Formats: sequence, C-alpha cells, structure tokens
Amino acid sequence: MANQNNTITESNFNFPNQKSVYKGKVREVYNINDQELVMIATDRLSAFDVVMPKGIPYKGQILNQIATSMMKATEDLVPNWLTATPDPNVAVGHLCEPFKVEMVIRGYLSGHAAREYKAGKRMLCGVSMPDGMKENDKFPEPIITPATKAEQGDHDEDISREDILARGIVSEADYLVLEDYTRKLFQRGTEIAASRGLILVDTKYEFGKTKDGKIVLIDEIHTPDSSRYFYADGYQERQDNNEPQKQLSKEFVRQWLISNNFQGLEGQTVPHMTDAYIETVSERYIELYENIMGEPFEKADVSDIQNRIEKNVLNYLN
Repeated sequence: MANQNNTITESNFNFPNQKSVYKGKVREVYNINDQELVMIATDRLSAFDVVMPKGIPYKGQILNQIATSMMKATEDLVPNWLTATPDPNVAVGHLCEPFKVEMVIRGYLSGHAAREYKAGKRMLCGVSMPDGMKENDKFPEPIITPATKAEQGDHDEDISREDILARGIVSEADYLVLEDYTRKLFQRGTEIAASRGLILVDTKYEFGKTKDGKIVLIDEIHTPDSSRYFYADGYQERQDNNEPQKQLSKEFVRQWLISNNFQGLEGQTVPHMTDAYIETVSERYIELYENIMGEPFEKADVSDIQNRIEKNVLNYLN
C-alpha cells in the first residue's frame, strides 16, 4: 500500500542562483539565474480546475517520464525546451517566454467538442465541424481549436485563429509556425499511439520562445493529463453499437467526482478520497503509463522523495 508520506504535494527548495518559483496546479517551476527552469512534477491531482486534497503516489514521476520521453521522440520534428532529466520527477530546460495560447488539436469529436456539437454548434474556434457526426467519430481531418487563459480566473477559453491574430496575442508569422508544429506533433503522436494499440484522440501543446527568439515546445506532451486516448481494439465496433469508448485519460477521476456531486462549482465540496480510492487512482496512472509507453513502469524510490529530488537537482546544477 502506498503511503501518503511517499508523495510530493509541494516543494520549498532553495537552489543556487534561484530567482523565483512559480507554483502551478500540479507543477512547480524554479527559475535558475533567468537562464534555466527546473520543473518539478508533483503528485498533486487537479480536476475541474481544482487541486484535490491528497497526492497520488507516482503520478508526478509518470507524467514527467511520459512527457520527457515524448519530447525526445519528437525533437527531430519540433525543437523543445528540455535539456536534462536529473530525477524521475524533474525536467530541466531553457527559460522561455510562453505564448498565451494553448494549441488544442482534435482528431475525433470527443469531450468539449462533443458537448458543443450536442448543443447544436457546428463551429468551434472558427473551425466548422461536419453535420451528421456522433460522439467519438473521427473528423475527416484533425482540427485545431486553440484556447487562451481567461482574463479572470484560471480556466481556458475557446478562441479562433482570427481572434488570436486580431487581438495581437500571437503574430501571424509565429502562429503559422505554431500550427505547423502542432500538426506535425499530432501526426507523430498518432503514429506512436497506433504502435501501442491506442488512438490519440485529442491533445494540447504549449509553445514558448527562447531568449534568442526560437519557437520551442514547452510543458507536457502526450500525457494522460493533457491528452485523450482510446483503445484501438474494438473502437469501430463500439462506435457502430453506440457504446462509450474505452478511454485512457484522467476522465475516470472526473467521472468519479461527478458521481459524488462535484464539478468544481461554487458551494460544492471535494468528496473524501479514501486511501483505498487513492491507491486505485495510482494503479490507473501506472496502467496509463504502461499502455502509452509500451513498457513496464519502474517505481522510483519514494522513501524520502523530497531529499531525493533535492540531491539530484543539486548534483545536476553543480
């Protein structure tokens, strides 16, 4: 049984030449000398833009290792920010200025797109969706449906390419590169998924600019937190029979929360997660890892996870 003491839910490191720390929903980013970023993937779990009260054993390691491995598997197509992985939970890379848009790309009518479609909409982020589709059908061509952070709050808002350019959020020249990189990454991600018996349904990519003006991929890529996967086996049969698809994503956590009357709305409280439930979530994440990576998951030593991370990062920085 995994022990809650063996998770990392927050860090308060003080590394040499540290300028600042940014704490996101699930990751903590240390700025070293305005040159490098040390990104620590914690075991925090976020759903409906709310961070759950307990950590999930091995989740940070799983997401970090999938993301860094996928970056290495795509660096021949698209440059990325990554320079080193000194610890199973840590990625180190170039300091970048992030673009204020997330490049969401969808190969199938699922999730948010399916909900909009069901509500009668046939346009999403300025892109038209064909009539006569049903949930989880494949689009004729993958569609790019960007999102931007809302001015107020932390949630993402749909935005069209036209709006992005009109509001000057990204220059046209840069945006064309973002679109090109997004399609290339999704194509490679689709091929990797297919080789493992999976379908990459939709995902999001984030990009930034290095100090010398190079556009690079940043953040996570092709993880179950940023992507939706289906099992390829039986996909068509399930579609023909109007059955739900077998998913590999953190959707199972959202469904559990919904069934316990929580969707992050005002006045709702996060349901109690028992240790037994936390254990099942950890096991599901390990299953996700093994399916997406096509290899067994090797658990890192978590007897003193804070100390392990600190030691590995200091060794790297020195």
